[in-house]
Amino acid sequence: MNGLALAFVGDGIYELMVRTMLTQGVERNVNDLHKECVRLVNAAYQADAMDRLMPMLTEEEITFYKRGRNAKSAHTPKNKTQAQYHKATGFESLFGYLYLKGDADRLQELFTIIIQTESGDKSESE
Repeated sequence: MNGLALAFVGDGIYELMVRTMLTQGVERNVNDLHKECVRLVNAAYQADAMDRLMPMLTEEEITFYKRGRNAKSAHTPKNKTQAQYHKATGFESLFGYLYLKGDADRLQELFTIIIQTESGDKSESE
């Protein structure tokens, strides 16, 4: 499967994981849920998350990340750099690959790392 098709799948999987996480535990209104989801599901955030994940990836995972990152797209990012957009596409490709491979444990492991480092970053800046 090509990188953009993997990214198409991975985008949906990652957003579903974020939405699921946001609705667990604390009750929040839908507007707050939407704002937090948009903050976590965008090219800049995904590019930053990819930087944090890269040292933990296997060679096979890096191959699928690169397949998405290097894919040619006619899309021009709005409010993001071209580099962020390509990294985010690679991030989504990685998530699409892991989902289609059926590796839910690894998907969850990487997602947890992203969210935990996000929480750590927020508490350090407060």
